[in-house]
Amino acid sequence: MLVHYFTRGYIFPRSMDQEPGSNRELGEGYKYVALGMQFAGGIIMFMLGGWALDRWLHLTLVLTVGGTVVGAVLSFLSVYLRLNADEDARRREKDAKK
Repeated sequence: MLVHYFTRGYIFPRSMDQEPGSNRELGEGYKYVALGMQFAGGIIMFMLGGWALDRWLHLTLVLTVGGTVVGAVLSFLSVYLRLNADEDARRREKDAKK
């Protein structure tokens, strides 16, 4: 009985159809989430590498901090260059339409 009530449109009276361009925005959002994950992953990867070297060489947190800084700088550069490339591609696409 509840199935008929909840599936008849009483809760969502408007259509649930997607608009034609709505998937593009969703893809753009996932692209930026992936860039954030890449940024965080790069920092964590270099930090863990520095930590492993610190443990192996019996040093204090020198290489862990160094790895974190190097990872942050390289991850930032990677994300920055990718965003610039996307912006350039968007400009070229916009100029081609004119």
